[in-house]
Amino acid sequence: MPTTRALAPIAAAPQPPAPLPTPPSVATPPAQAPTLDALMHAWQAHFTLSVSPAALWAAFSDWAAHLANSPEKQLALAEQAARDGARLATYAQRRAFGIDAEPCVEPPPHDRRFSDADWRQPPFDVASQAFLLWQKWWHEATTGVRGVASANERIVEFATRQLLDLFSPANSPFTHPTVLRATAAEHGQNLVRGFLNFVEDSQRMLTGRGPVGAEGFVPGREVAVTPGKVVYRNELIELLQYKPATDTVRPEPVLIVPAWIMKYYVLDLSPENSLVRHLVASGFTVFMISWRNPGTGERDLGMEDYRRLGIEAALDAVGSICGGAKVHAAGYCLGGTLLAIAAAQMARDGDHRLASMTLLAAQTDFSEAGELMLFINRSQIAFLEDVMSEQGYLDARQMAGAFQLLRSNDLIWSQAVRNYLLGLRRPLTDLMAWNADATRMPYRMHSDYLRHMFLRNDLAEGRYMVEGRPVALSDIRVPIFAVGTETDHVAPWRSVFKIQLLTDTDVTFVLTTGGHNVGILGLAERRRTLPARAFRIAERPEHGRHPDPESWMAAAERHDGSWWPAWISWLAERSGKAGPRPTLGAPDKGYSILGDAPGTYVIEP
Repeated sequence: MPTTRALAPIAAAPQPPAPLPTPPSVATPPAQAPTLDALMHAWQAHFTLSVSPAALWAAFSDWAAHLANSPEKQLALAEQAARDGARLATYAQRRAFGIDAEPCVEPPPHDRRFSDADWRQPPFDVASQAFLLWQKWWHEATTGVRGVASANERIVEFATRQLLDLFSPANSPFTHPTVLRATAAEHGQNLVRGFLNFVEDSQRMLTGRGPVGAEGFVPGREVAVTPGKVVYRNELIELLQYKPATDTVRPEPVLIVPAWIMKYYVLDLSPENSLVRHLVASGFTVFMISWRNPGTGERDLGMEDYRRLGIEAALDAVGSICGGAKVHAAGYCLGGTLLAIAAAQMARDGDHRLASMTLLAAQTDFSEAGELMLFINRSQIAFLEDVMSEQGYLDARQMAGAFQLLRSNDLIWSQAVRNYLLGLRRPLTDLMAWNADATRMPYRMHSDYLRHMFLRNDLAEGRYMVEGRPVALSDIRVPIFAVGTETDHVAPWRSVFKIQLLTDTDVTFVLTTGGHNVGILGLAERRRTLPARAFRIAERPEHGRHPDPESWMAAAERHDGSWWPAWISWLAERSGKAGPRPTLGAPDKGYSILGDAPGTYVIEP
């Protein structure tokens, strides 16, 4: 029978759940009416992409005051401006007469705005060189000023770079060679199409509809189609059990904990790109948590609620359905962070239900969490709490702004040029459609996460409290398989790598090509628009010496292709001999089949 820690399964057809009660141990004061400050901050957030103006002001004030008091730095900047101006003038003169000349500056490796051959022809080459020199000068101006707090320096450099991008010749129809050529060839029809695209996108955004083409990727129809059943439901999760695809299966089931900042089916996209389908085809029984998309009624859900009513309730159900077998638990992104918390609590309390733990692009140490840390300080968190105070959650569009800024050239400007200046539409893919199917973050949970993880780093430093007592990652003894992705802007791989420093167990670490999502979708090399996948893998045994990231990368063996087969082999080595397939659900133990996968929570607005 299910333990008393899980809510009783709902056997009837799903009804609109009541607001989830918060246990006394994590109770918060009753919600108060938003203050005048909170209302003003919520209004400001519409214009600042939810970035705190006070945090920006403090950072720029720190930088400006120290720069004003640094005559040596000012002199160096003036000299650099004079040198750059002279170099640009010489370059422009030579190019005006058709004479080859070495570029004054090369763009950074990740900057592909000026990679087209047209940018190497006058006058576009001069325009691009002028912008890159200007951008380089401002980078020097906003960094290396003695006395400026390092966090403020990063904010100023980042914000200045975003502002400069507004004036990039690559973003203007009057200085972009490809746009000018298309306009001449099509007699301006590209701009007409672009305007219509802009109007359509604006209408869809205002009405809450997905991007053009999203209608072709409906969960349960084109994506999230791996056969399965809903075998458990409470006010926070639905638990999906997938139908076995082999005659025999391993006795240890796999439980996947996705992040609730996104819908679960990123791991069950179209059939040829589904991690779930790959697992069941490899002889594993697979369970998936599908989180409910929170609304105002869930404002007081905290991290402890997500652990208790998410992972703990799911483990109770999986154990009952699979006869008490140990579980291979896998967590993606924020779901991996929560899984690490749960595993540490289980280790602390002598709970041995886990056979292994897999962390996919999941951080456990937030001291080097990358550029996302630019948005995390006391001022920013207080601002976000005010933004969330009236509606009880952080809206998906408010979250998306920060993530888009991290890769503005790829996610904002290049898309604007293609859609609105060239009048083209890139066909929507399953991953793009999923990315637009965003979710919300409850007030309490988001505040807990930002304060305890990003601001205080409590989990890594042994201060994170579960059931009134701290947990330590060093207590975890099950083998760990951790995956980082090379170009991850959300969970930088060197941050993910720190699981090896924080635990004293067998850790197999994989570094794969791609970013936070594409890198995890290990079979994505099927797409011609993406580079072929490759990964590095190495194992650090229990009590082994801790390698630094650069030494590890130099020594780890590189393999072409997807990392998925390596993970399947790793799971198989830590599993028992394949045997009879389990039933779907366990009605005699209280886990009846409640409906077909993908369930109801994934399609709730």
